[in-house]
Order: sequence, then structure tokens, then C-alpha cells
Amino acid sequence: MLLRLPEPYDFDVSTERFRVFGADVANLWHEGGLHRVVDGREVRIEAAPGGVDVAPLDDRTRPVVEKLLGLEFDLPRFYAWAADRPVLAELVPRLAGFRPPLAPDPFESLVTSITAQQVSLFAAFAIRTRMIERFGERGELAYSFPTRERIAAAREAELVALGFSRRKAEYVVGLAREEIDLEALAMLDDDEVRARLTAIRGLGPWTADWFLARHLARPRAWPAGDLGVRKAAQLLYGLDVHELGRRLDPFQNLSAHYLLTGMRVT
Repeated sequence: MLLRLPEPYDFDVSTERFRVFGADVANLWHEGGLHRVVDGREVRIEAAPGGVDVAPLDDRTRPVVEKLLGLEFDLPRFYAWAADRPVLAELVPRLAGFRPPLAPDPFESLVTSITAQQVSLFAAFAIRTRMIERFGERGELAYSFPTRERIAAAREAELVALGFSRRKAEYVVGLAREEIDLEALAMLDDDEVRARLTAIRGLGPWTADWFLARHLARPRAWPAGDLGVRKAAQLLYGLDVHELGRRLDPFQNLSAHYLLTGMRVT
């Protein structure tokens, strides 16, 4: 069934993140389509005129697919704003139709960030894949991301055996066991979300900022501690990353995604 998306929409560029750093078995690219397990069923998403074809598409899979494909982002307003901005005025048309994907689940988003702390994204994807295969449920091709309950019941040594450092294993299991309603964070403002998350062991400002950016799709989320964002600030603008963040207000989040993706694909 067709899920209509605002045009322009570039499916290949928008899903590039799920391929460029290695296989992502929770969001698996296979023969031109993206596979994800939703409530025990494997969903396939592929490009189609006017949007994407989704099978199956129903009341349970639609919200997950819409979140995954980043429908929360307001691209028309961003494009209009970027049209007279340095760097973005040239970059954005080259990436027209790029809609950054989002992590549908808050626990998945945080665990993904923990695996990526202070390592290359290639290493992070490999370790994350082993964890998903060990603790997730397999569909036809893809795996469901492990539930919070499954990880809470795991032993830290099991994650260490998969390639996690001892400390990161403690962070992931500790997060799963925390008494915090991760879904409820969506009701809080950005500063409160940061405060709640950074109070948890292993979750610093970098992780909190990417949670705001890649799960909650907050427009002003700006991961200033990210090495790639810092490199973009210096190479493309010659500015301190915090100063660049101020100049990109109120579209720091989309700007960060376009700058990072642009440095890889244009």
C-alpha cells in the first residue's frame, strides 16, 4: 500500500544512513527496500511515485514507518529558511528530498547512542548488530530491536562477550533497569529532557542531544559535542560549533543532518 509523503522525497538518500556504516539488522536494507520488524511482523518499505510502498501498512505499522521516515520534520519551512544561508543555500538543493530518519523507540535511540560513544560508527554498527541478533527476535530477514525488558534481564558479561566495553555494558543494562518513563520524555521541553537523561549514568550531553535530534525531532537540537558536527563547523564555516549553532537557529537539527549527510554524499 502507498504511504504518501510530501514531495520532494528522495528514498535512497534518506535511508543512506542504514547502509553506509555497515548492516543495520533492525533497519535492514535488502534488494532496494528497507525492512523493520514491527510487533512481530516484518515490514518492507520501498520507493514509489508519490511516497513509499509499505507492506503491510495498517494502524499498527503506519506510526512506526512514519516515525522511521522522519515525517515529523517540516522540510518546506527549512528549505525556505536555508535558501539565503551560507553553505546551506548551495547544499540543500543538492540534497532536495532528504528526510532524516528517526529512531521509532526511545530505548533503541539511547542504546544506539551508547554503542557509538567514542568509537567509529563502523565499530558501533557492528557491535549493535551482534546485540540485536543475540537479544532481538528475528523476522524473515530483519530483527526486532531488543526490548527494554530483555536487556534488563541480561547479564553485563553477555554484552561484553558481544564486544561492548565493561563500562558500556553497565550503561546499557543500567538504562534498561532505570525507573524512568522514556516515552513520557516527549512531553517535556528540551532542557528538561537533557536534565532527565544526563542524570542517568552513562548518558551525557552528546547522547541527550542526539536523542532530541534523532528520536524527538526537536528543531533546535544541536549535538555540539559530535565530532562530525564540529568538523562541519570548522571546514564549511570556519566557526566555533557553538557559534554556528546560534546562527542556525531555529533549524539546528535539520541543518546538522544536512551538513553531515552532505559531507558524505555530495
